[in-house]
Amino acid sequence: MGQMIRVGINGYGTIGRRVADAVGLQDDMELVGVTKARPDYRAAMALEKGIPLFVANNDHAAAFDKAKVPYLGTLGDLLKQVDVIVDATPELGAEYKPVYELAGVKAVFQGGEEHELTGSSFNAQCNFDTVRGRQMTRVVSCNTTALCRTLHALDKRFGIAKARVVLIRRAADPDEISKGPIDAIVPDPITLPSHHGPDVQTVLTGLNITTMAVKVPETHMHLHTLMVTINRTPTREEAIQALQAEPRILLVDGKSGFKSTAQVIDWAREKGRPRNDVYEAVVWRDSVAVIGDEVFMFLGVHQEAIVVPENIDAIRALAGDVTAEDSIALTDRSMGIVHKS
Repeated sequence: MGQMIRVGINGYGTIGRRVADAVGLQDDMELVGVTKARPDYRAAMALEKGIPLFVANNDHAAAFDKAKVPYLGTLGDLLKQVDVIVDATPELGAEYKPVYELAGVKAVFQGGEEHELTGSSFNAQCNFDTVRGRQMTRVVSCNTTALCRTLHALDKRFGIAKARVVLIRRAADPDEISKGPIDAIVPDPITLPSHHGPDVQTVLTGLNITTMAVKVPETHMHLHTLMVTINRTPTREEAIQALQAEPRILLVDGKSGFKSTAQVIDWAREKGRPRNDVYEAVVWRDSVAVIGDEVFMFLGVHQEAIVVPENIDAIRALAGDVTAEDSIALTDRSMGIVHKS
C-alpha cells in the first residue's frame, strides 16, 4: 500500500455522512475531517464517532461556540490538510470550486452539479481511467450511476442500438419532511425527455438513450423500467449472465420474496448494512426478458447509497495509482458489496 490519501468532506448530510464512513473503512485513506454548517445532532454524531469536525466558514462559528460544540477550524483550515476534498454540499459546488482551486486540492463533486462544472463525469466501471490524475471530477447522480452500470454491462457484451427508460422516482429522502407530493404522481418534468439521458451520455458518450420520469409518494428507492434495443440479440440467459458478470449489480428474485423495493431495503437491514444502505444497482432477475431485439428489466436504485462507492473510487482515480479493477475490488470488499442476495 502506498502513501495514504488524506480526504476531507465538505458537508455532512445524506451523502457526506455515508462517504465519511466509507473513507474510514479504506486502508489507503485517512479521513482528516468533515464540515458542518449547523451544530445539530449530525455534528454531535460525527464527534461521537471520533470524526474531526470543522465549520463551513467563520459565519457559522458563533453558533457552534454558543452550542458548545467543539470544532478544529474552518473549511479553509481543513483544505490545508487534505489531498482530496469531497464536496457533499447541497448543490453549492459552483460556489466552492474556486475555493478548492485556490487551495490547490483535488475535488470530487456530486451529481446535483452540472457536468460543465468540472468537464468530467465519473462512473468507476465505465470511465475510471479518463479521470485518473485530473484535478476535479463529478460523480454522477444515483439514477445515472445505476443506468451506467446496467447499460454498460449490456453494451460491452452485445452493443446497444438505443435505450428507452422510464424512471419512477422517490419524491424525497426519508428525512426531507417538507418535500414531495403527498397524494399525487408528478411528471418530472412534464416536457420530455428528462435530463437523465443526457447525464448518462456524459459517461457513456454516444449512447442512444431517451428518458422520462415521474415522482411518486415514496422515500426509500427509485424504480426504473428499461427497454433496450440490442445490436446482437442475446438469449435471456446471456443477458442475465452479462449483468451478473459486472460488479455492483445485484440480481434478486420475486420468488425469493423480493416483491417490491420495500423488501430490498429489508434485505439490507437484515444484512446489517449501516442505515439499511443498498450500494448495488438492483435488477429483478424475473423481469429480465428478451423480446425480438429488445431487452426489458426492472431496476431498483437506493438514492441515498448507490453513489457512495463511486465517491471512494473517484478519490483514488484523482489521487491514486491503482487500476479501476483494483479500486473497485478494494471498495467493494471494505463495504461488503455483493452480487448475490
